[in-house]
Amino acid sequence: MNTKRLKWLSYASCLVMLLATFGGSVVTKTESGLGCGNEWPLCHGEFVPAHTLASVIEYSHRAVSGAAGLLTLATFIAFWRYRKHRKDLQAFSLLALIFVMVQAFMGAMAVMYPTSSAVMALHFGFSLIAFASSVMLVLGIREEERGQARGGKAAVKAARVSRSFRNLTWLATGYTYIVVYLGAYVSHTDSAGGCSGWPLCNGQLIPELSGGVGIAYAHRIAAAVLMVVIAAVGHVAFRKHPDLPEIRKLGLAATLLMLVQVFTGALIVFTLTNYHIYLFASLAHIIVLAALFGVLSYLSVRAWQLSRNEEIMHHSGTETDQTY
Repeated sequence: MNTKRLKWLSYASCLVMLLATFGGSVVTKTESGLGCGNEWPLCHGEFVPAHTLASVIEYSHRAVSGAAGLLTLATFIAFWRYRKHRKDLQAFSLLALIFVMVQAFMGAMAVMYPTSSAVMALHFGFSLIAFASSVMLVLGIREEERGQARGGKAAVKAARVSRSFRNLTWLATGYTYIVVYLGAYVSHTDSAGGCSGWPLCNGQLIPELSGGVGIAYAHRIAAAVLMVVIAAVGHVAFRKHPDLPEIRKLGLAATLLMLVQVFTGALIVFTLTNYHIYLFASLAHIIVLAALFGVLSYLSVRAWQLSRNEEIMHHSGTETDQTY
């Protein structure tokens, strides 16, 4: 299978995975998790349920998640068969398959055996990893196609980044996942209204940290720190790597997505009393977050790959100027 076909297969897998992640958020925000009762895979004892709004939302999410699983499996088989020399792409396809299965299993268990908010927040986190893996696969196969168009990878292999930048991107990606978990926990504990107003919380810089207020405030502080960390990643990526357009674009994309994420987060707070706009803001917040985590994950992988070139040059006695 040629690169173009693999690219379009990865596109399809990524799109369906996004729809599955989006659908899970719709289920949560509309409180449709039990739209099919405590049954799985049937819905109220039927394969095609009665058309109540909650059951349609829940069952549609199940159908899309099933399609995501099948398409991810097909993608995994294709990349492991036709890209044996690309261990990174094979790893991305494997991660996507593993985590789409994990999140599907957790979703089924949540229906049949309702569980705690902490565990449900993990369900979203695993879904996000599955989507991020599919994003990395898309970006990876696109870069291969561009490399073929350039006539080879010699220039890419000669490029390098510092271990310091690699570690910074790893820190940003890992910390993003923590902030994601806190955000999911806010949603599953219905703590979004804990802090009214923005950027202050209930008109105070440091409010009384109890119940939903403490949960919402912890998420806000964590998000503020994340904004600084990602801004640092974007700055270093753009200013210190003029010869690496891919790294510069990824750093810029992460920074812009973080700014949009802050905007949608503030919009959620200001629209708490308007359900329809609040729902739109919440779903937009999640989509931007998914894209941000996917970009950071791929940037982390590319930084690791290019830092290995830096280490090779260092051990061979060649100095590198890719530091900060």
